Amino acid sequence: MITKSFAPAKINLTLHVTGQRKDGYHLLDSLVIFASVGDTLSFFPNSKKLELIISGPEAKYVPRGEDNLVLRAASLAGLTSGSFFLQKNLPLAAGIGGGSSNAAAALRLIRYTPNDNGQSLGADVPICINRQSARMRGIGDIIDPIFNLTKIFAVLVNPRCFMPTQVVFEKLQRKSNPAMTDIPVTLDYRELIKWLSLQRNDLEIPAQEIEPVIKTVFRTLRRANADLIRMSGSGSTCFGLFSNYESAQAAAQEITDNHPSWWVQPATLG
Repeated sequence: MITKSFAPAKINLTLHVTGQRKDGYHLLDSLVIFASVGDTLSFFPNSKKLELIISGPEAKYVPRGEDNLVLRAASLAGLTSGSFFLQKNLPLAAGIGGGSSNAAAALRLIRYTPNDNGQSLGADVPICINRQSARMRGIGDIIDPIFNLTKIFAVLVNPRCFMPTQVVFEKLQRKSNPAMTDIPVTLDYRELIKWLSLQRNDLEIPAQEIEPVIKTVFRTLRRANADLIRMSGSGSTCFGLFSNYESAQAAAQEITDNHPSWWVQPATLG
């Protein structure tokens, strides 16, 4: 029997870097939400060997060896046979947790929950397992689900530059920054925009220094009249928020027409 799981893009609406441990791990405070766009992972358990078959528009960029997070998740579970089929739609090294979401999908499909909830596979894997909007703190191990977020419409834009997370963190000058302010109990769209505008992604400036094209993406989203513009994770995917899906869809089409080489997707968040 073949089973299938959706692996959505993970979007950091905020990302505050609040410290760094002695072992080098950074401490974060982030509001995470999941998008309607993502990859799809299928699993066929009756194969004689363990294999990963990759297709889709972003397939050529995906590592196929033992460092692939799907295979690492299978190895963590002690799996030695079965075929995974990955439809890869999300760009790599893009700040939207594509690999982590794939690993989480693999763990769901084989019904295995690691003792560390997948933390050894990456800081984003635990939150990607549940695919629930949440406030994520610590090194990704403190997860508080949030159920009152309104539905949000967005345009996701990646200018096709790879952004290794470690390089961006190394460029960050200040590692101990203020945490998020408390998330309001009730948030309609306008209240959410107002609150988000007072929060940050502390990795935006170092990412822009490494890849100045991110500034171009911000300007492009600003011209598209997004209500709020921010980078997700360590980049290079940025997003603009809109009050309705029609506006997001129109903005996505305009950006695609002007920048055909970029990865651009309208999406619903939450």
